[in-house]
Amino acid sequence: MSDASARLHVPPPPIPLTVLTGFLGAGKTSLLNRLLKDSALAQAAVIINEFGEIGLDHLLVEHVEDGVMLLSTGCLCCTVRGDLVNTLEKLLRGLDNGRMQFNRVIIETTGLADPAPVLHTAMVHPYFVMRFPLDGVVTVVDVVNGAATLDAHVEAVKQIAVADRIVLTKTDLIDTPGRRDAAARLRERLTALNPAAPVIDAANASVTQLIDCGLYDAGRKIPDVKRWLAEETYAAAHDGHHHHHDIDRHDDRIRAFTLASDQTIPFSACVIVLDLLRSMHGPNLLRVKGIVKLAETPDRPVVIHGVQHVFHPPATLAAWPDADHRTRLVFIVKDIEERTIKDLFSAFLGIAQVDKPDRAALTDNPLVPFGGADHTR
Repeated sequence: MSDASARLHVPPPPIPLTVLTGFLGAGKTSLLNRLLKDSALAQAAVIINEFGEIGLDHLLVEHVEDGVMLLSTGCLCCTVRGDLVNTLEKLLRGLDNGRMQFNRVIIETTGLADPAPVLHTAMVHPYFVMRFPLDGVVTVVDVVNGAATLDAHVEAVKQIAVADRIVLTKTDLIDTPGRRDAAARLRERLTALNPAAPVIDAANASVTQLIDCGLYDAGRKIPDVKRWLAEETYAAAHDGHHHHHDIDRHDDRIRAFTLASDQTIPFSACVIVLDLLRSMHGPNLLRVKGIVKLAETPDRPVVIHGVQHVFHPPATLAAWPDADHRTRLVFIVKDIEERTIKDLFSAFLGIAQVDKPDRAALTDNPLVPFGGADHTR
């Protein structure tokens, strides 16, 4: 922390972080080139893993310092050849001592990389958590080769599963009925893998569709939980989805579902459940996000957000953002049955508090282990 920000008691404004990921050759760079011309990103800092394949040369104007360039659009551009942490620290130092100006960070990950380690860097580092809230993950998919990539690489499936927004490139090449059918099937497949992520056509993708997809929309200080969780999309996906799970297909190893409860949850139970989930299923919890109604502070919900075994420190909201005061948790998991997680939560909530008036509903509740009552009686 620089002396300047230590002297100021006001914490500096948080800088939203977007992770741009996608398959090799999906067209991330050309999308990025186009988006950077938008005034909304004029003060972005862009971190790119390697400059080798990146065609930003025509935009480069001057070196600000080692590895950081100033583009003609006003963006800063950094290359990461080693440690992302060092690059983020360098940017923060530049910002805090006034040498650099930026209000958003975009990290482009290479090719078939798993985006989780990048997300972990921002979520675990005690200082980055405060300075760089995760805005969202944007995954780019090439509509021509996307299906083949998903078939061949489980990492590609994970990139879709953790996305907040999915961008389809090369849609101009869909010019035959066969290709149109294939593209429609790919869209269905993407929605099945990640019901809550809007699928956007790169040809008319605007910056506004791809940024501010986190809990806080830049224009509104009130957290937009409904948009961020989008839990109703999971129910819709469930209703339309009754196909047989084939373990040989990467897609069928992914489940997306939501849990909701009116009951308040003691903070200790919440911590224990999350710790259990992490220790039992860590690598397979691709993304967990939710809002929890705590027994201790029912009017001030807590927001949780995890990627695999790493959870962002829980954030307490000043109030419920809308009329829906239920605990709602959204899970995207790999190789875990929905039932496993629901049963774990039910056991902790002790749903069968049988002296309650809704005893019949609880007794027949399929989420409670053994049906909620001893059915052998």
